[in-house]
Amino acid sequence: MSDSPTVLCVQPDADERAETADALADAGLAVEGVGSLDTLTAALDRSVDCVVTAFDLPDGDGFDVVDAVRAVNPACVVTLYTEHAPSDLPRGGPEQVVEYVPRTVPESRERLADVAAMAAAEVTQAAYPVPETETERLAAVQQYDVDQLAAIDAFDRLTALMTSHFDIDVAFVGLMDEHEERFVACEGANWRTLAREDTICTHTILSDETMVVEDTHEDPRFAEVDALKRLNIRSYAGGRITDREGNAIGAVCCTDGEPRRYTQTERDDLQRFADEVEEQLLLRRRLQGDR
Repeated sequence: MSDSPTVLCVQPDADERAETADALADAGLAVEGVGSLDTLTAALDRSVDCVVTAFDLPDGDGFDVVDAVRAVNPACVVTLYTEHAPSDLPRGGPEQVVEYVPRTVPESRERLADVAAMAAAEVTQAAYPVPETETERLAAVQQYDVDQLAAIDAFDRLTALMTSHFDIDVAFVGLMDEHEERFVACEGANWRTLAREDTICTHTILSDETMVVEDTHEDPRFAEVDALKRLNIRSYAGGRITDREGNAIGAVCCTDGEPRRYTQTERDDLQRFADEVEEQLLLRRRLQGDR
């Protein structure tokens, strides 16, 4: 199953629908195309992050599409893609459509793809992904006192070494609580917490692979996250940290204000830093008598 945001493309002409779908797919979106209001209604039974629609349909119009989508999923973004100017539409108003892309502008499909990707990312990022074992994971996180861990010099030394080793702005160790990430150590900044929907680590804890975002501005999941812009996070690499039962409790991460790549060697090194944090956390549990 694809993890890409899903976009429903509503256009009556099959050839135009295929061309629009190709442009959306090139932007990293999972696309399903339909040709009428009737087929749209059936498609809405599945999870959809964004709908792009022509205005003139054989059995209705763009505002009928808006009404149908809102009846099923009020938070779903609808983008009107038409040659009609907004002032020429026969009914409705701006409040009924979240986005509008005119077909008359140059490279309109590419512009539509950008708008749809950003809109879908805003929806999917706000509803952040949660591991299947979230209950067990949260119980594991609650075994640690972040304030107590923040007083341990070992984590500060480790993040200081990371900033030098990777030549980055900020390195941190964070534990992922129910609604926020809490920082155990943070070199290069003074971050204390970050809302879970605003942190890339929300995605890092889902995979045992190193998570790398070379340019947040180019990734539809994060391009419109205001917190990342405020913190000047343009690139990111994170390694998941787990407890001895395998619960993902947080991440060890690098961020920078410029786009950058990470070689496989650098990714391996980052995982070694994450392994060291796991060892330190296990040591603290043992010292507390939890063997």
